[in-house]
Amino acid sequence: MGKLVYGASLREFDIDDRTLAHLRVAVLNKLRRSESFALTWEHGVDRGSGRTTVWLNESIPVQFVFSGNRPPKLNRLWIEQLLLSANSAGGLQHVPEPDESEPFESE
Repeated sequence: MGKLVYGASLREFDIDDRTLAHLRVAVLNKLRRSESFALTWEHGVDRGSGRTTVWLNESIPVQFVFSGNRPPKLNRLWIEQLLLSANSAGGLQHVPEPDESEPFESE
């Protein structure tokens, strides 16, 4: 289980390493282009359910901390879907990983 560490308050979100690796690519892609956006993450039942939304901006420190030592093979289709989510009015939200053989539909 990896962690997304956000801002100076060291707010942490537990995210499995595979999902975190894909989020990392999407988030860094947006921030590299100086595009700010919202990230909403649902809490697990073990953390009282609910969700948190944070505003991501290139001036706010963010860290991606992985517990495993091997990076996963990335699913390009999943990254594209995460980026579509990030570009929407609702901001970046978790979308389930698609099978890599699924056709890409950009709405």
